[in-house]
Amino acid sequence: MVKKQLIMEKALELFARQGFEATSVQQITEHCGISKGAFYLSFKSKDELIIALIDHFMMQVIADIDHIVRGDIKNEILLYKFYYTILQSFHNHSDFAKLLMKEQSQTLNDELMQKLHYYNSLLDKTILLLLERLYGKTVLKTKYDLMYCVKGFMSMYSHLFLFFNLPLDLDQLVRSLVEKTNILAEQASNSFLSKELVQITSQAMNEKISIEQILPMIDQKISELEESIEKESLILLRQHLIEPSLSPAIVKGLQENIRNHPHCKWIAYLIRRYYGDIGSGPMSQQ
Repeated sequence: MVKKQLIMEKALELFARQGFEATSVQQITEHCGISKGAFYLSFKSKDELIIALIDHFMMQVIADIDHIVRGDIKNEILLYKFYYTILQSFHNHSDFAKLLMKEQSQTLNDELMQKLHYYNSLLDKTILLLLERLYGKTVLKTKYDLMYCVKGFMSMYSHLFLFFNLPLDLDQLVRSLVEKTNILAEQASNSFLSKELVQITSQAMNEKISIEQILPMIDQKISELEESIEKESLILLRQHLIEPSLSPAIVKGLQENIRNHPHCKWIAYLIRRYYGDIGSGPMSQQ
């Protein structure tokens, strides 16, 4: 296991038991069986470690639901798949999900809060795409209110199985949320939120992805991965980003190769976003 991954996994165990504030770097290094010097070779501070954990968790969630919303899943089951994927992710990573919900408004500093705000804005963008795809003009006036309702459902129902240890029938829960969302989308007519109000608090919604953002991440992953199909796919995608030469089918296949790797999923998301933002190239045709 790469030392950085070891530190993240062991630190999460301590954070889940004690919280961010009460856990020291000394405790983390002792739990990992490494020196402080080895810790600081991987992370400059405890805050940087927490940011890395937030990045890892949120990248998985955002990348997964974005793939669903932009994919070819039939509209009849799209909302079900959306809710199921995100709630299952919260359940599978319950320790960290609980930690974020409990501590994000108490002990996190400005930099960490900005990181959470960034991912929240990306989540807003994906939910809006979902609503526009499912309901079109029906929610033209109410989609921003509906977006907040969807986020509220995700948050409040997650609390039930994260903090109260209730038996979880995920299928039943998701079907209930799908029904509620459809009723709101089809019946609600009064709106409170406007595009302008939402954009004031969600500046990242219009942030464009650039090659300059993607290439350093690809280079880092190429250096970290052992020889594998994911590494070879990253190399080919990197070359294609710089000098496009591959067919849309090949690029799509390469993206699928990396999308299911937990440490490459975010790169696949950014590549998909990049081609969507420029409105051209093989990925925009997906």
